This record gives sequence, structure tokens and C-alpha cells, in this order.
Amino acid sequence: MSGIVQNNILRSSGTIAVSAAGLNWSDTIITGSTATVEAGFGYWINTTSNTCTITLPSSAEKGDQIVLIDYARTWGTNSIFIDSNGLNYQGNDDTYTVEYNTDGQSVNIVYSDSTKGWIPLEDDVTAEAPVAPPTQKALFGYGLASDGSTKLSITNLVNSSGVVATDTTGVGTARDELAASSYGGDKEIFGYGNSGSVTAITNLVSSSGVVATDTTGVGTARDRLAAASYGNDKAIFAYGRTGSPVSLKNLVSNTGVVASDATGVGTARRSLAAASYGEDKAIFGYGYNGSTQVSMTNLVSNTGVVASDVTGVGTARNSLAACSYGSTGQAIFGYGYNGSNLSLTNLVTNLGVVGSDVTGVGTARNVLTAAGYGGDKGIFGYGQGASYTSVTNLVSNTGVVSADVTGVGTARRALAAAGYSTSA
Repeated sequence: MSGIVQNNILRSSGTIAVSAAGLNWSDTIITGSTATVEAGFGYWINTTSNTCTITLPSSAEKGDQIVLIDYARTWGTNSIFIDSNGLNYQGNDDTYTVEYNTDGQSVNIVYSDSTKGWIPLEDDVTAEAPVAPPTQKALFGYGLASDGSTKLSITNLVNSSGVVATDTTGVGTARDELAASSYGGDKEIFGYGNSGSVTAITNLVSSSGVVATDTTGVGTARDRLAAASYGNDKAIFAYGRTGSPVSLKNLVSNTGVVASDATGVGTARRSLAAASYGEDKAIFGYGYNGSTQVSMTNLVSNTGVVASDVTGVGTARNSLAACSYGSTGQAIFGYGYNGSNLSLTNLVTNLGVVGSDVTGVGTARNVLTAAGYGGDKGIFGYGQGASYTSVTNLVSNTGVVSADVTGVGTARRALAAAGYSTSA
């Protein structure tokens, strides 16, 4: 063979390229709503905030190549459009709309000739391979003191072995009947609740377990709601009570920003529980619909879409708790109230299938909370049985609930908890 190889890998002559795939890669991440690109380059297109129209060169030679990559895996939300700038695209002129709208997509186009113009060599979707490491610690926070009237803002840290620490002086508005979830992979958020009236304020928790001051509330103020993480690094608050049960939801970004109300799906109810499952999805279950206790569940996709009601399994009840456990993303609902206090549990597979009742272990109680810890285990804690308590029950990585562990910290009910930190 004789001759020299060109920059573009599809040509048969030219100079040898020093960059990967024979392309130069742009140093700039494109974030704007429009961009003009050149042949021989690869581009990272970030559509987190908006769609983007990509204008191709007005002239091209056979073998010219351009690669476009979904930088933030957001093309499914904000797509890209290609303006072929007077040249054909797959044999169609530039009056046709060319859109790519799938998360994780990459588009590798090559110019052929004036008849077919630009032709995709590849338009693959790449799966998101990295999985966030599991949270190792947990944090219980807020609640109602045993006098039945004093609202609290104290917190209790849980280490990676499930040991609960003594009270930490509270930060933010004292309240009860709130919810909490992990977000961002290693942080936590407390939200909503009742401080004397319903509220929508939130408090972010850092990866070292430090609770921040109040963040102005977003969305409908309410209490007796539930929250869980989804999509590996985001969270969702949903359902609750404003005076009567509701089914609206508020999504939380991976930076802890709470979105405005989204129309709810499924039966409006309050005093339910939620947990993540399947590593990137969530499940809401049980509760009180304003007239009766229910056992139905609603699955949440890895994009935060809440599905319609699934017929309930197990004892209908409210004021229970839930958390994730296991190495493949299982969950557990436990305890609650159905006219009397309960200690039974229901395991949830990594596909979101709820199992039948499992005989309870530990003190029967309601208005407790739960969180994941230690990467693959869970902990139920606090609540009200015959009296307010601070006992905890550890959950193994196979979903086995242990006997009561003597409580640490202030006995209270109607608090919230979630996991944080990926460091043991």
C-alpha cells in the first residue's frame, strides 16, 4: 500500500491523525441553544437547560466527519436538532426536521455526496455504566417529643455499623410529619412537614451529615408525605396531606433543588411510606386515603415518572416506614397502624414486587421512620407504641429484622430519616 492517511478515518490518503478516531475534539462543552460545527471535530452537547440546534458546514467534501455526543445524558428531555445548512441529510433537503432525542445518544455522521449528503455512520445509545456507590450512614431528624406538643429539630447520626449516636442540636425549623430522602449519591434532604401549620421548607444535609438552615419551600405545603431516591442521584417527595390527602409530587435534582408541583398519579393519600428499589427506582406504598387504610403501591421509574396504582399486598395500614436493603436493590415496608400498632413487614423485590406479610419482630409501633445504611442494610427507628420510643431495629442485607436495640437519643414520633455519605 502506498500513500498517506488523512485526518478523517474514512479517507484513503492524507496525514496521520494524532487524535482519537482521527478527530479533533472541541475543548468547549456546548450548552447554548444554537451551535455551528466544523468537519473533522467531535463535540460534547449539554442540553441540561435547553434544546440545541446544531448547524452543519455549508460545504463539505466526501468523507468529512462530525461526531456529536450527549454530554449530560439529557437529550431525552431536551433534544438536539440538526440544520444541514443547504446540504442534504440522508437524502433529504434541509427543510426536513432532523432530531435526536434519546438520553446517552451519540451521532457519528459522514458526508457522502450531493445526493445523499450527510449520512449517520452510527447513532448509538450508550447505557450508563457507572452506578453510584451505596450510602453508608444515615440520619434521623426532627419529630414530635413525648409531651405530644413540642416539635423538634434534633438529629441523630447512624454510623456504617448501624450504631445510633446521641442527639445533635437541631438546625432549621422544628417540625414533625415530614419526609426525607437521599440525593446526589451521598447527601440527604429533609422536606415539608408541620411546624404548627403545614410547610414546604427543606433542609439539605451534606455528605458529612451536617444539616443546613432552612431553604424556602417549593410546591404545596403539606405534611404526612413520603420521599425516596430514584435515578441513582435524585429524589422525589409525593402524596401527603394539606387538609385532605393529595397525590401531587415534587422532584429533587441531584444538586438538591426542589421542583414545583407535578400532577399526582394514583390514589391521593397520606401517612404512607416510600423507598428506593432496583438501584434506580422508587416505590410508594400503603397509607390512608381519607376514609380507609390501603395497601396499594405506586412504582416510580428511573426518570421520576409515577405509575398508576398496583393492587395492594399485605395488611392495609398507615403510619409505617420503609427503606432499601440488599446488594441488588430490594426494599422493606414495616410496622404501622391499622386500628392497633403493628410490627409486621413486607419485602419488595428488585423488580418492585411486594411480598406478603412477614411476622413482625420488635416493638409494634407507628409513626416511625427508616433508612438504609452500611451499603446494603436498613434501620427502623423511633415511633409510638404504648408510649413514644427511641428503640431501633436493624435490617440485614437479606431483609431479616432484628430484635429491639435499646434506644439512643430523645424518644419521639413523626420524624424522618435517610441515608447519606458513601464513606464508611
